[in-house]
Amino acid sequence: MKYKIAGLALGTAMISSAHAADASVTLYGLIDLGLSHESVRGPNGFSQSRTGMVDGVNSGSRFGMRGVEELGGGLRALFTLEGGITASNGNSAQGGRLFGRRATLGLQSDEWGTLELGRQTNLASTWIADAVSPFGTSWHTANMGTTFSAANTMRLDNLVLYQTPSFGGFQAGLGYSFNADSTRTNNNGQQTGFATADNNRLLTTALRYSNGPVYLAAAYDRFNPTNAAVGGQSAARIESYMLGGTYNFEVVKLGLAWGQTRDGWFIGQNMGTSPNAGDYQDFGTFTLREGFRVNSTMLGATVPFGATALLASWQRADPNNASLTGDDATMNVYSVGMTHDLSRRTNLYAYTSYGDNYAFNRDASNRNVVAGIRHRF
Repeated sequence: MKYKIAGLALGTAMISSAHAADASVTLYGLIDLGLSHESVRGPNGFSQSRTGMVDGVNSGSRFGMRGVEELGGGLRALFTLEGGITASNGNSAQGGRLFGRRATLGLQSDEWGTLELGRQTNLASTWIADAVSPFGTSWHTANMGTTFSAANTMRLDNLVLYQTPSFGGFQAGLGYSFNADSTRTNNNGQQTGFATADNNRLLTTALRYSNGPVYLAAAYDRFNPTNAAVGGQSAARIESYMLGGTYNFEVVKLGLAWGQTRDGWFIGQNMGTSPNAGDYQDFGTFTLREGFRVNSTMLGATVPFGATALLASWQRADPNNASLTGDDATMNVYSVGMTHDLSRRTNLYAYTSYGDNYAFNRDASNRNVVAGIRHRF
């Protein structure tokens, strides 16, 4: 009897091992902490500064798991659950969500591409900002999303995202969020509703080309507000058009981007505006202002020196006269930084940035000096 039981257990273990060979789960994470001095100045002698610890500069701290199961015929199931951490105090980031950075489940095919459902970042942030700017969507005020609002790491709830395979270096993506932030109320303080039109929805789409030293991308994002917005179904829709590219000369990698945001502003992870004039609608992560338009430009360079890389960028956001803040002015942000790898997993970093007419507020400035360490596991 003992031999039968042992044989059954051995057989079960062998079957489990065979299934496990077709599936895997990876636990991973990242911790990023630094010290910062930031000063803010404004009109009428306003001045404030802060010196202290800062979280997630080079990259946002996180802990997550991702898994894949081979289903056969080039088809696989995949998932990612990733939560943000403020390592300075051990709290959860993204408003305390358990998996606020990403929570997706989907299918991937070698022939047909990838379809994912859940919460993740819009395509302008991943395909343009992260790929074109030396500072990507990190580095706080140096991040490209400071002046390209749709590239400021917009994490979208209830998102269906499809990405094609790469065809000769070309790849396309299309996503639609049925309720972009299900934790928020609308402008009237009401919870989002049952009907689709009672929710804030967002379309994200992009096309990119990558071949050797050349990378090019274009993205379009459109925010459709809830019917509770001023004007109901005829309310303004925020739109963002973006073009960007890089060329890697090996001794230096250059990046250039241009974009335009219309009828409002996408408020992302690091910068928000506080409208105080005009017929606007503030939805927390989206601010509607019909007629408001911003042209944005970014020029960046990355220079590698072995384990060290130097980073630099100039950003500009030029608004028209349809005010969002009450006295809109052209914003410029100048940034330089460096990273130095101590190992494959650990690096040191430092950067400084200066922004004038910051957040479109005339005569306001922001200065940052930061140094820190990042470890990946």
